[in-house]
Amino acid sequence: MSEPLLQAVNLSCERDDRLLFRNLDISIVPGTLTRVEGPNGSGKTTLLRILAGLHDACQGDILWNGQLRDRQRESFTRNLLYIGHRAGVKAQLTPLENLRALMAGRRLLSRDLLAAALDNAGLAGYHDAPCHSLSAGQQRRVSLARLLVSDEPLWILDEAFTALDREGVAGLERLLLQRVSQGGAVIATTHHPLAADGMRRIQLGKVNDHAD
Repeated sequence: MSEPLLQAVNLSCERDDRLLFRNLDISIVPGTLTRVEGPNGSGKTTLLRILAGLHDACQGDILWNGQLRDRQRESFTRNLLYIGHRAGVKAQLTPLENLRALMAGRRLLSRDLLAAALDNAGLAGYHDAPCHSLSAGQQRRVSLARLLVSDEPLWILDEAFTALDREGVAGLERLLLQRVSQGGAVIATTHHPLAADGMRRIQLGKVNDHAD
């Protein structure tokens, strides 16, 4: 059994004086897909943002490779790819410019590699079109093209299937399963009926003393 990449120990969180979850223990190991489930308002996005280091209003410990995450933030950030529920693209930029900007600070990629990622994401012929002229689904594909050039061992994805058509959904499913088969770890929320062998689940929506 692989050692966990990311762990949460006795994690609790309140929002607007309402307890979302408490005493939550999570262990994310390489080669696994973990789905966070629960009704709207149960804290799914909040939990992902906590795990991604973007929300600190919680109690409990977050560990990265067995050590407190706060003591190794640089290593954690370098090895994480987080995509939120919004596409996160700039409307005035083209898909190629957006993808280059989204990858800035991580690695330098040639125009050919960026263009190939956009092609494989279903955006062939749209490289140089301003994103404000694209549909919501196409803008989502610009954001998700990062997955095709990512080598981070941990992906945290919040509603990544939003606005995708059937072809886009099928392609993203294949990509996530391929990533897991190659030893990557994926944590995701989605309303899409995602299923995979050995998929783990974190169920939110009722305050339990323990969840895994």
